[in-house]
Amino acid sequence: MTTEGDRRPGLDDIAAAAERLAGKAVLTPLLESPLLNERLGGRLLVKAEMLQRTGSFKFRGAYNRISRIPPAELAAGVVAYSSGNHAQGVAAAAHVLGLPATIVMPADAPAIKRRNTLAWGAQVVDYDRARDDRDRIAAAIVADTGATLVPPYDDPEIIAGQGTVGLGTGCPGDRAGCGAR
Repeated sequence: MTTEGDRRPGLDDIAAAAERLAGKAVLTPLLESPLLNERLGGRLLVKAEMLQRTGSFKFRGAYNRISRIPPAELAAGVVAYSSGNHAQGVAAAAHVLGLPATIVMPADAPAIKRRNTLAWGAQVVDYDRARDDRDRIAAAIVADTGATLVPPYDDPEIIAGQGTVGLGTGCPGDRAGCGAR
């Protein structure tokens, strides 16, 4: 469990995040290949997070973080900066929760990432990687709107949500406890 002054999430935090994500995140399977196992001389399991809502595990952390925003602050929405997967995760999580989202995204971000972020209903604010500072842009939006910043990493709620990838059941052969949540 996270203790006062210790921002590292523990197993209890990850389990609590899994409860918040229940019914929101896709239960993704673990996959294996007998041929690959034979070549490796062991067992390799691959978590199919490409089947998650946004095609990556980033939805898990974004949803967990956003769902922890105090109710009085929710209406102001969220702000994030990202060129791709976190942008889509925040946009999707905000959409699911009925909140406005603004994503600060480099102008040269992959077009598919931008389209997917917009498709989830987020507003995208472009910046030039060579000239602009995404942190300052996001901070200014937060200051102007009262929105909550949802960082792409280095946040205990983001980490706990993403850690849910390793919980649950669903291993091939019906063995419990190896990670399909």
